[in-house]
Order: sequence, then structure tokens, then C-alpha cells
Amino acid sequence: MKKLLFTLLSTSIFVQAQSFVPDSPELDLKSYILIEPNTNTVIAEFNSDLEIEPASMTKIMTSYVVADQIANGLISLDDEVLISEKAWRMQGSKTFIEAGKKVTVSDLLKGIMIQSGNDASVAIAEYAGGTERGFVDLMNSYAASLEMTNTIFQNSTGLPDENHFSSAKDLANLTANYINKFPEEYALYKQKQFTFNNIKQLNRNKLLWRDDSADGVKTGHTEAAGYCLVGSAKRGGMRLITVVAGSKSDNDRFLSSQRLLEYGFRFFTTQKMLSAEKEYQNITVWGGQEKILGVGVLEDVSITLPRTSFKNVETVYKVNNNIQAPIVVGQKVGTLEIISNDEVVLITDLVALKNIEAKGFFGRIWSKFVLWIFSLFGLTDEDTT
Repeated sequence: MKKLLFTLLSTSIFVQAQSFVPDSPELDLKSYILIEPNTNTVIAEFNSDLEIEPASMTKIMTSYVVADQIANGLISLDDEVLISEKAWRMQGSKTFIEAGKKVTVSDLLKGIMIQSGNDASVAIAEYAGGTERGFVDLMNSYAASLEMTNTIFQNSTGLPDENHFSSAKDLANLTANYINKFPEEYALYKQKQFTFNNIKQLNRNKLLWRDDSADGVKTGHTEAAGYCLVGSAKRGGMRLITVVAGSKSDNDRFLSSQRLLEYGFRFFTTQKMLSAEKEYQNITVWGGQEKILGVGVLEDVSITLPRTSFKNVETVYKVNNNIQAPIVVGQKVGTLEIISNDEVVLITDLVALKNIEAKGFFGRIWSKFVLWIFSLFGLTDEDTT
């Protein structure tokens, strides 16, 4: 009896250990979020929609707008920007540009992304937007297009303004888009130092020295905002982005970010579940030159889950009844559900992987007649197999 009881207890403990995922770290912050951007998965969050003062994290959007304009050929990294007196006189963190001189867009971007220069931010805003006010209008347009619903910008630097705010969730979303759309410009965020005008300055993001997998992103600090940080790291095929806001000290913001990143990488993983253009099902097509259609997805599909949850993953295919030609590649023919532990974790379209032309006039008439007969008896194409 004792042996049986010991076996049962051991089995119970083993099962619990296999499915155990601890709660996220308890952090003394106003808000935070931890996401896996490629699968759009929120791993941990607290007050992530809370309006916060973004401080110099604002400069992520400043450099994002410039990166997009470079991608669209509106400006070039080699363009030379004439520095205005307004830019030169900016207070706070500086790149040490000088009024009346010309500085390349490349150097201004480095000044913004590595040194967090307010002077460089205003200079590039005036160049890209005509005026800083005009550039801010661009920033808010981009924010709207990215569905940053809790964000309004009033300047390009992040200097305090009661109507200048964002949220941890919005800043994580912005960073995810930046990494995916403009990887070359984003790579500047991992540079540890930048020398301009014979002055060498270190990147303010100490996460780059504490974690070899970290490659960004941006610090922020004002008296009202506290100490803030957007951080990102990549290990293997998994990237995580974290935003922490309202930390009480410079060191705490980096420690909080490290704890969130370690939690995410330790207990969660991202796996590819479906490969692009691979046939996962064959279905019947009515009235087509071909009767069988291969279906799947046009892009790879990955999911992020607790590591233990992948043991119980299943895929359910739900194909529409009585699919009729003509069929074009990418046409939706049903849905695909990925289920883990009896919970649907992803739903995506099941699509045609090739074109199928319709039969001639009489062939189509015959197919419609057969389908009409089926409908009278409540049958579907599955009943023909």
C-alpha cells in the first residue's frame, strides 16, 4: 500500500512538474510588457495600456520615420543636413552637432539611436519634415497606421509635455515593426559607442553589456516618467521585446528587463507549425478541370507557447463544403485551428495552393445539378468519399 501511494504521489509530482509555468516576475514598475513579436504573443504584462510619458523612448519613432523615408527613397543616409540654431541649442542629451555646419543623415541617426541626442533628433526632424512640427505630424500619422491607439507625440525628442504620451504595448508594437521592416537601420541600436566631433559617447543601454543576446533598444528618463527602457534580445530563433516604465533607478530598469527576458526565454519557446505552400490536405473541387485541390498556407505559421504546452498540440482542418471552380492560388477554402491543452491558440485561413480552371459550360451545368441533388438530401462532398 505504501509503495502504491508513493508511486501515485511521484506520478502526480512528475505531471505537475511537466506542466508547471511560474508566474512572471514581480516588478516595482508603473507598467511593463514582454512580447514575442513574430507571433504577436504577449507573454507577460502589467498595465500595458496605461498612458505613460515615453521620454527618450520617443526617439524610436523618430528614427522609424526616417528609416521608412530612406526605404521609400525620400532621403538618403548620405544626405547632408544643415544644422539650425534651434537644433544646436537643444538641452538634455547631445550629439554635439554645431549650428551652421552640415551633418550626414547617417551620423544624425547614430546620434539619435546610440547617444540619444536631442539636438540630432530636432535636426533630422527639421530635414525630414520641414519643421519639427511638420515631422511630429508624420510621427502621429505613422502611429495611427501602426494602430498605436494610446499614443500622441508632441515633439521628436521625448522632452516632457502633458499631451505627449504612449504606452508599453504601443512601444512594443512600434519596436516589433521596426525590427521586421527596417533591420539595417535597427542594427544601429546595438552599437555600444559612437564618436562624433571627437567626442566618444557610450550607448546608454547597459543591457548591451549585460546580455550578449541583447541588440537594443532605447532608454528614457525624466523626473515624471522615471527610468524606462525598451529592450530586445534574440536567442536562437526566438526574439523577445520588453518595455519597462516607471522604474525608480537606472539599475532597476535594466534588472527588470533582464528578469523579464530570462523568464520569457526560460519558460516559453517559438516553434514553426506549418510550412508555406506545403500541402496539408487534399479536397474535392466541383466543376473544375481538376478534381483534387491541395490546400495549406502561403506563409510559414509559428506559435509561441510555454515549453510544456507543445506536447499536446493538435491541428484541426475545417474545409468549406462544396468548393466550386474556378479556384485561384490563395483563395480561402476553410480554416485551420491549432489547439493546445484543449484551447485554440491560433486560427488561420486554409487556402488553395494552385489554380484550377472551371470546366466547359456543360461540365459546369452537370456539377451544379449534382450539387443541387446533394442539397436536397443534405449531403456534402465528404459524403462522396
